[in-house]
Amino acid sequence: MKINLVAPCMLGAEGLVAAELKFIGAENVQSENGRVYFQGDDNILARANICSRYSERILIEMGKFTARTFEELFQNVKKIPWENWIGKKDRFPVKGSSLNSQLSSVPTCQKIIKKAIVERLKSKHKVQWLEETGELFQVQFLMMKNNVSMMIDTSGNGLHKRGYRAVSTDAPIKETLASTMADLSRVHNGDVLVDPFCGSGTVLIESALKALNIAPGKNRDFTCRHWHRIEEKVWKQEQEKALSEEKTNRDFRAFGYDIDSHAIDIAVSNAQKAGLQDIIQFEKRDIRDFTADFEKCKVITNPPYGERLLDIEQAQNLYRIMGEKFLKRQGYSYTIISPDEDFELLFGRKADKRRKLYNGMIKCQVYLYFR
Repeated sequence: MKINLVAPCMLGAEGLVAAELKFIGAENVQSENGRVYFQGDDNILARANICSRYSERILIEMGKFTARTFEELFQNVKKIPWENWIGKKDRFPVKGSSLNSQLSSVPTCQKIIKKAIVERLKSKHKVQWLEETGELFQVQFLMMKNNVSMMIDTSGNGLHKRGYRAVSTDAPIKETLASTMADLSRVHNGDVLVDPFCGSGTVLIESALKALNIAPGKNRDFTCRHWHRIEEKVWKQEQEKALSEEKTNRDFRAFGYDIDSHAIDIAVSNAQKAGLQDIIQFEKRDIRDFTADFEKCKVITNPPYGERLLDIEQAQNLYRIMGEKFLKRQGYSYTIISPDEDFELLFGRKADKRRKLYNGMIKCQVYLYFR
């Protein structure tokens, strides 16, 4: 059976998510701001959760409609076939958001939606009471300009939580953003990669996972893994498929440097949890001592900046040092993310390419130097 699915994602990464979903076999893939719609069967649902590097989570799209009154909201929610997924004993909490809509009270919308689903399920399952003691089906709603989307979350924890980062440094880069930067840098098996501001090692770990084609979700759990609706053999098939597609020749090397010895300890631990300790090395080192003595090298980094860790003057001084250290060299490329609009001026040269992305709620630019 074809399932209508949605992959929310970071603004600016919609194209990457769409391409990724098409590659894994999803059908009717369509992008919008901050989300990608697609279709697939149970295997695609499981595969998207296990393999997506850039999506924030995978949702089942249950229905879309327009609602300007609470009565319209109630009646439209009640029309949706919730019984196709939610059993008479299952849990179905409701959460969501409302933007630029007449129904602006989220708590009231939650109550109305919950009531409508209860009425539908009681009728279809022919019961007077819903226990809500069974499997979890987290209902989500999104209202934008009176247009309502109703969904069920399949992922549980966000897909950026791969499972290797039990501890992190201050202001860590999100795993999905780090993976996006690795994609923009065209990281492949055989590359040498350096991050001179490695923090907890996320950029290096995500780059290694991508280069070796290791599924980011292969070692974590998902809410829908516990649904009886999806057979266990589906998960076994998809995990075996993901494992079979990993690169067995691990010809990738990465080096992480940071001035903070505590950050280095965390990075080493995270790389071990990810099973990458044999290909990523970490060392305490100041950016002023940066050297890269490789024939070819890719530098990908998320330097500290004023809104995260340093004051603006300190951050801008780092950009000047980076401009001095990151020399134009044949076979070298540099990928740097920053929210500072004066980055190129401080760094000392114009980027060959720029890409707008968000680091959390902070609007940034990824600056790519490869010529």
